[in-house]
Amino acid sequence: MSEQKETETIPVRPGEDFDRERLSGYLREHLEDLPGGSLEVRQFPAGASNLTYLLRIGDWEAVLRRPPLGPLPPKAHDMEREATLLKKLHPVFPLAPKPYLLCTEPGVLGAVFYVMERRKGVVLDGDFPAGVDVTEDLCRRISETVVETLVRLHAIDWREAGLESFGRPEGFLKRQVEGWIRRYDKAKTDDIPQVELLTRWLTGHIPQSPAATVIHNDFKLNNMLLDPSDLSSPTAVVDWEMTTIGDPLFDLAVSLSYWVQPDDPAELRDILPSVTGRYGFISRERFLELYAAKSGRDLSSMHFYMTFAYFKLAVIIQQIYARWKKGQTRDPRFASFGERVRGLIRYAAQFAKAGRI
Repeated sequence: MSEQKETETIPVRPGEDFDRERLSGYLREHLEDLPGGSLEVRQFPAGASNLTYLLRIGDWEAVLRRPPLGPLPPKAHDMEREATLLKKLHPVFPLAPKPYLLCTEPGVLGAVFYVMERRKGVVLDGDFPAGVDVTEDLCRRISETVVETLVRLHAIDWREAGLESFGRPEGFLKRQVEGWIRRYDKAKTDDIPQVELLTRWLTGHIPQSPAATVIHNDFKLNNMLLDPSDLSSPTAVVDWEMTTIGDPLFDLAVSLSYWVQPDDPAELRDILPSVTGRYGFISRERFLELYAAKSGRDLSSMHFYMTFAYFKLAVIIQQIYARWKKGQTRDPRFASFGERVRGLIRYAAQFAKAGRI
C-alpha cells in the first residue's frame, strides 16, 4: 500500500465496522468485473456526518457511504436520495463522482448505503500537506478555483438534467430558516442566551430569493479534492447529502461561513480552523466580488445570508454534539463541540447586530 493511501485513510474506528464478508458477497452479486481477492476496508477520517469507507479488492477501488450510527433526524442522511442525485448530476457536472450501486436492503450493513467511484486528490483542511511550496499565488489560484467551481454548479440547467424532484424552490429560504430553528430546538442541550434574539432576527429579515439553482448546501474547500500536481485544479466535489434546488446565495453564504481569514477574531478562527486563514487566500469580500462578476447575481442581501449561514453551522455542530452527549457516538472529536456551538451563536448574533458583512 502506498504512503499516499495510508495518509488518506485510517483503520476502521471501533464501533463503526461491519460484516465485510457479507458486503463482499453483495458487491460480487451486483457489480461486474470485480477482480479476485479479499475485500479490504479502511475509513476516511474526515467529516462528522455520514460514514465513508474505502473499499479495495486488488486494483479495484470504490467508496462506500452510509449514515452515522444511532437515531437520526427525520429525512437526514438519505443515502438513496444522494445516490440518485449523483446519477443525474454526474453527466452535467463531472466533478460529482459516479455512483456504482445503491443498496436498500438493511440486512447487508444494517442501513441503506451506496458505492461510488473513488476520486483521488488532496483535501485541504487545517493545513497544506508536507512538501507543498505554499506561495501567495498558489493560495490565490486555489481561492479562485473554489469560486469558479461554485459558479459552475449554480449554472447547471437543473430542469434539463432531470433534477426537478430534488427540491421545492418556492418558499425555500423561509422553510430553511424555520427548519433550522426547529432543528436547533430539537437538538438543544444547553441554554445559550443569544439564541432567542438571533432566531427572532432571522425570521424577521428574510429577503426575496433570486432564481433557483442546484445548490450543494455544504460547499467548502475541504469538500473538494484537488489534483496533487496542481492544487488549483479540482478532481472532485464530495459530500452531496444535502444538495437540493434552492437559493444560490444561501449556498454562497454557507461556503463563506467556512472561509476563515487571518483578521478574523480568535473565537471564529478556533471554531473553524481552515487553511484559508493563511495569507494569500482571498478575503470573503473578494470572494463575493468574484462570484458576483462571474455569476451576474445581485449580492446586496448577503448580510442576512451570512448571519443565517453561521447559525446553520452552529445547528449542525449542535446536532453532532447532542448525539455525543447522549452516548450515541463515541468519537472523541465531538466532546468540544458544545463550546464551538456557543462561540458560533455569539458570533452570529454579533454579526446580525453589525448590519453589514
